[in-house]
Formats: sequence, structure tokens, C-alpha cells
Amino acid sequence: MRLDRYFSRRRTLDLESDNLEGALKELLKVSTSRFKDLEGKRLLPGLMQRESTMTTYLGNGVALPHLRVKMRRKYVFAIGRSKEGFDYEGPKNQEKVHLVVLLLAGEGARDYLNVLAAVARLVKDQAFVEMLLRSESLDDLHDQLTSAFGGILASPKKTRQSSINRLMLRQAMRVAKGAHCDSIAVFGDCLVSSPVEPPEGFKEFKTVLISRRAKEGDVEDAVFNEVIQVRSFSNGRLAQMRSAFLVGLTRGVFKTSDKICCVGGIPGSDQFDTLVVIDMKNEFQALLAERENFMPGDVSPEVLERVIGIAMELSIEGREGRPVGTLFVLGDSKKVETMTKPLVLNPFFGYKEEDRNILSPFMDETVKEFSGLDGAFIIKGDGVLTSAGSLIHTPEFDQSLPSGLGARHAAGAAISLATDCLAIVVSSSSGQVTVFRNGIALPLVERSFGGKSL
Repeated sequence: MRLDRYFSRRRTLDLESDNLEGALKELLKVSTSRFKDLEGKRLLPGLMQRESTMTTYLGNGVALPHLRVKMRRKYVFAIGRSKEGFDYEGPKNQEKVHLVVLLLAGEGARDYLNVLAAVARLVKDQAFVEMLLRSESLDDLHDQLTSAFGGILASPKKTRQSSINRLMLRQAMRVAKGAHCDSIAVFGDCLVSSPVEPPEGFKEFKTVLISRRAKEGDVEDAVFNEVIQVRSFSNGRLAQMRSAFLVGLTRGVFKTSDKICCVGGIPGSDQFDTLVVIDMKNEFQALLAERENFMPGDVSPEVLERVIGIAMELSIEGREGRPVGTLFVLGDSKKVETMTKPLVLNPFFGYKEEDRNILSPFMDETVKEFSGLDGAFIIKGDGVLTSAGSLIHTPEFDQSLPSGLGARHAAGAAISLATDCLAIVVSSSSGQVTVFRNGIALPLVERSFGGKSL
């Protein structure tokens, strides 16, 4: 999502205030000075009211206050940096706030939650936030922000691609031709300072960058046809592969009949060292079962990506140092609700749909907190959380599951077979993340009982 057009150097400043309310006043002043339909004094109470309802602190010293307003523009961003940092109620472990990203959204902006999620994904990257705070000038800070959100650096770094990486990319092109591949996928997280300079022959293929951010170091996404953002929780080569390909299938980036030549290496090594050809039909044969469309008809790809992201975080991080197992049921909510009943009072009852949508980055902590409840999260295809702690009650399920999968996996498999939904299960014992579709299991993150990635 290209958001760089909504960032302005005029609205990027070093904060003088030592509290959130003062910081918001400074940011509102620069935000409303050029737009006659915005009045800062009227907006401040709304921002503070939202803050009192649910903190907008995201972690890593970043707060993301936001508000829907009546204005002509879809979005207005204002960025405030505080090198000293300041305290306000909400941050965990007494962390100081160093970066305030103010977002004003027009009432008619339909992708508001997607924008919030896109901003949150980037500022949750600690290395990226530290880079912004270290920026010598506000011009540099603005350049880094616009670059990260789809723009081009005003003064890009002049670096050369290593000879080994040039060789690997040339060989990838030759392998792709010889194997009759449809696409070339580059796993960008292995690069830190080395740029990607594809050979001329890359233009003959659809090219896809797979990375935890749209831009990783000096990886320039303009040379790629598509970008898939998938966080890697392992230092293994091509660790993001299954998750990335699943996301690619749901978005239409890849087809079930595609062959893909993958180029990757150890994350952070700055060197490509692996070439793999993947046949999508063989890789996902059991799961797809000759279907052309993996996704249920009512499920948004962005929602599935968000649920998988939270599931993976629970898999790796657990909750307060303890392993957590949970089940997410996504899509076909009307039929799913006929096969579920509450085990506890529904914690999401009575809230506005926008406030309980999984796409909102401020739902992360809420979902993780309720993940300790027995039962499942029931989520509509558009991301609205309808309930937590729900008991799955389906017709008799006689399909065998792989050894080691327990009642939570059986419930996920059963509901995915009885309805047109997806079930995403996090194992409490091994941390394995598994997606079920029509009763068929697809492991996304496989871990040993010792907690180490396989």
C-alpha cells in the first residue's frame, strides 16, 4: 500500500513537549495549518478520548494516535520525534515514547484499518524505529519514512551488489528458464547492505520480493512485480516460504499451477546461497484438492494474513513466558455460529465492529490476552471478532489426524470440514501453527518440543 504521498516534510518535527497531550497539540498545529476543513482544538478531545478508552501505544517507543474526521483528503499523517522520550499511561515496562505517528482519516476512507495495520507492521520493527530516531536531520527521517512506505529515497545509498549475489541471480534466471518456471521469488531478508540488481532476463518472469518489510535495507521493490510481506521467525533458509506462498495464493500473485524459482539465503547474511524450484500443485496438492481457489468466498486476504501473523507471534512468544495454544475460526460466520456455543461471557459483545476488527493493530494485545481462554476465536471474513472462548460443536468427525495433534486440532479440522471456513491452530505443546481447510492440515511453522525451529 503506497502511503508515502500522505507524508509531508512540513508535518515531520522534533517534539518539544514532555507528554502526549502536548505532543498531539504540536502535531495537530502542523496538520491543520494548510487544511481549512480541519480545526485542531476540536480534534484534540477526540484523540484524548480514544486514548482513555484504549491506549494507542504499539511498543518500541511508538504511539499511533488516530481519529476519523470530516475532511476532503483520505489521510493526513504527522510525525513527531522525541529523542529524550516522555512517559504517559499505557506503555508496558515503563517504556518511554520516542515517536508519535498521528493519523487523521477521512470519514469516507474505506481502507482505514488496512492503513493502520500497514503503519503498525513497520513501526513494530525495532531496527526501523531505531534508524528513525538516529536520523541526523528531519530531512533524513522524512526520507526514510517515505521510502519505507513506498517512496524513493531522495539520496539513495551507492552500494554495489556482490559478485556472488550477481552469480546467484543469473543462475536463478537460467534455472527458471530450464525448469519452465512462471515466477522468480527473491527472499530479501538475507540482505542487509547489498542491493538487488536483477539481470535483464528477469523481465521475462513475474518477479516477487518476499520480506518482512516492503523494503529491507537496500532492497528496492520497484524492480519487482509484487511484494509479499511475511515475518520470518526462524534463521533457516527460505523459512518464510510456505507462509509467503499461501499469502500469494490468496492474493492471486501465484496460481495453483505455477512453478516458482526461489532465491534465498540465511537472513542477515548479505548473501544468496540457495536455489529451489517449487511446484505449487505438488506443494499444496492435498490442501487444494483440485480446487482453484483456496480462500473461502467471504474471507479477505488481509484478514487471513493478520490472523496468521498473530498466530505465529503466539507460537514463538507465548504469553508471559508460558506456551499458549489457541484456535481461530475464520469465515462462513453464520454457519459457524450454529455450531458453536460460549464457554464464557463473550468479551467482544457490545463493541463497535471497527473497534473489534482483527485488522486494527490495537487488537493484538487483546487477542493475545484472551488466547489463554479455552475455546476458539470466531472471526468474520472481514476481520470482525464476534466471540472468544467458544466451544466447537460439529457433526461427528471421523477423519484421522497426524500423530501428536490433539483436541484443539480435531476441532479445527472438524469445523473446517463442516463449514466453508479456515481454522488456524497454535499448538500449546510444540508451538506448531497449522491451517485447516476442508479437514486437511497445512503446517506453517513446525517446531520441536524443545521450542527450536525444525
